[in-house]
Amino acid sequence: MKPFLKSNAILNDTAKLRRRAERDGHLFFRGLLPEKAVLQVRRDFARILQRHGWLDDGTPAVDVVSSSEGFIEGSKESLPVFCEFQRLESFHSLAHSAAIIGVLDKLFGEQTFVHPQKIGRISFPAKSNFTTPPHQDFVHIQGTKDCWTAWIPLGDCPRKLGGLAVFPGSQELGLLNLRRALGPGSSGVDVSNLDGEWRSSNFRAGDVLFFNSLTIHKALPNTTKNRVRLSVDYRYQGV
Repeated sequence: MKPFLKSNAILNDTAKLRRRAERDGHLFFRGLLPEKAVLQVRRDFARILQRHGWLDDGTPAVDVVSSSEGFIEGSKESLPVFCEFQRLESFHSLAHSAAIIGVLDKLFGEQTFVHPQKIGRISFPAKSNFTTPPHQDFVHIQGTKDCWTAWIPLGDCPRKLGGLAVFPGSQELGLLNLRRALGPGSSGVDVSNLDGEWRSSNFRAGDVLFFNSLTIHKALPNTTKNRVRLSVDYRYQGV
């Protein structure tokens, strides 16, 4: 699996930024966000998990250590945690960061609209059946196919912790048929005949991955012993 192509060098070149986005269906930036802001959301999220008993006793909440069975996103057990997370100001504020809006204003060529649908993600260790399968976001978002997602890990996220992978250029395939699958959303797309190679990287706090709503992407399994991966994804389109 090849690493992402960093787009920091073309951040201020709108023409190149749009060409790469159109070709690859995604854009990756190192250190786009202030680490302090990202880690604040991590601390707030972790404290919620701690209050609900999902983290190991005697460990700092910010380390997000869990030996529990965990839960799958959207399950009855997960709702109290995610409902509380949705009330965090730090979570919603991060979506409106000037650095994110600045990239997307250039990409859209107009003012960026921040979707109210913002989602927190939790990936428990050694729970491969909870891992998000290959899919496209459009089926869940609807509206314009020019909607883009920003995926942000809440802290350093090496591949073994279960980051995100994308299939470059897959947005050109259009909207694909759904099929049943394990993991969040309970559906995915068939990638057995794709010609090419997935891309992913070791993420650091402050990194941001943007991708089009038709770009095929998936979560990598969290293969650590007891570390939980926390992330958020926000969605945007031209106003």
